[in-house]
Amino acid sequence: MSWHLSITVDRRSSGSLTEQVLRQIKQLIRDQVLRPGVRLPSTRQLATDLNVSRSVVVEAYQQLIAEGWLASSQRSGTWVSYRAEQCSRRGRYVANSSHDNLRQTHLDLRPTGADITAFPRKEWLGCLTIVLRRASRLDLDYPPTSGVPALREELAQYLGRVRGLRVLPDQVVVTVGFAQGLSLVGHMLRRLGIHSIALEDPGQPYLRNFIEKIGLRTVGVPVDENGIDVAALERSAARSVLVTPAHQFPTGVVLAPHRRAALLDWAERVDGLIIEDDYDGELWHEPSDWRPTLQSMSPCRVIYGGTASKTLAPGLRLGWLCVPPTLVRELERAREGHDLGTGSIEQLAYSEFIRTGRLDRHLRRMRARYRERRRTLVNVLSERLPDLQLCGSAVGAHAYLRLPPRLDERSLVTRVARQRLLIPGVTHFGLGHASPAPGLIVGYAFPPMTILVEALHILAAAADDLAGSVHLAPATSLRG
Repeated sequence: MSWHLSITVDRRSSGSLTEQVLRQIKQLIRDQVLRPGVRLPSTRQLATDLNVSRSVVVEAYQQLIAEGWLASSQRSGTWVSYRAEQCSRRGRYVANSSHDNLRQTHLDLRPTGADITAFPRKEWLGCLTIVLRRASRLDLDYPPTSGVPALREELAQYLGRVRGLRVLPDQVVVTVGFAQGLSLVGHMLRRLGIHSIALEDPGQPYLRNFIEKIGLRTVGVPVDENGIDVAALERSAARSVLVTPAHQFPTGVVLAPHRRAALLDWAERVDGLIIEDDYDGELWHEPSDWRPTLQSMSPCRVIYGGTASKTLAPGLRLGWLCVPPTLVRELERAREGHDLGTGSIEQLAYSEFIRTGRLDRHLRRMRARYRERRRTLVNVLSERLPDLQLCGSAVGAHAYLRLPPRLDERSLVTRVARQRLLIPGVTHFGLGHASPAPGLIVGYAFPPMTILVEALHILAAAADDLAGSVHLAPATSLRG
């Protein structure tokens, strides 16, 4: 491998050529330009690049290796040593190492994402290979801002088939994840003269902060066992609302049929807009858990948002909006000047992934995996903590555990944290409108099954300690 290194030598300098090479490499390491593990050119290559004798570079490298700045092997060449003095004292490498250690020593049940260990690497690589083999000059040029036609076509067909959407390809806008899509919608709302948006409470605090930075005012609307309270939404005077009807985050409740009808009626009466975040709607555990989208009921009043973050991996940064026909041009105007679209290669690979049925097969595997983990959650809690109520529908990879009256949420969260277990309380997701019923939000996507069981037993032991010897009256039975 022909590596490069940005150093020079000055033959007019009083210092020897070896000293110049040695000194410059040390300085690059001190300044963290060269970090632990970074490969260096071979002695022969660097000598050629600098137009010096190879012995000059050999001597410099040998001295740096002796002092612990560099390391080498016959097979791997020469690289910056992980024992380099300045790197071990400061900077990003140490911070990242600490972060890695933190992850290794904690049991993490936070609802933070998908099971990325199940990412279908072989299938995705196959799609990339096909796409790169077929890619034309136009495919490698700047993509259309709204997305490559092949992916928009596949998404329209797929979302119609799997989620019941009524959408044409030219209504699909490909985005860099849901966050960018929400940003575009926010800017569009402002262009339309809508300056506030209602959010479910409890919900995602980071989404509220994100939206407010766009310049919109946010209004929290309470959620109960039937979903968002539409009567409270009407009193808010907002004309737009962001909802998660298939699996509300974090409570897990499904928007009840009468609330769906009321919400769509509200949108018509106030000339409003509903943004439907279907973040894990494809991950129902059983066919009976499938719910229709709001967009399928009112395509002209609903902007549908989806993403590959929960189904494949957040690192793909692929999302999409399905926009009412009358708003497509408005959204395109809002996007003008913000970016030049999403990477075409990833879009074409995802299009191939959908077209060949790989996504359907992957989702079947993921549904089975999450179903088994939820059953494990139910079984352990039924045995150890029958007084906790498992709320919400069996969709996705998180659950809302409502606590009985004698268990204090904050005390329980604090106690398990002392035992290396990270589980957030539901009050963490409150937006200030009303206090949700005390409970825990448990994410079961990422940890291996043995870790999940271990974490749940730690939770049970901590709850037993807090509750003492008082037997709590059982709540509604746990649902698998």
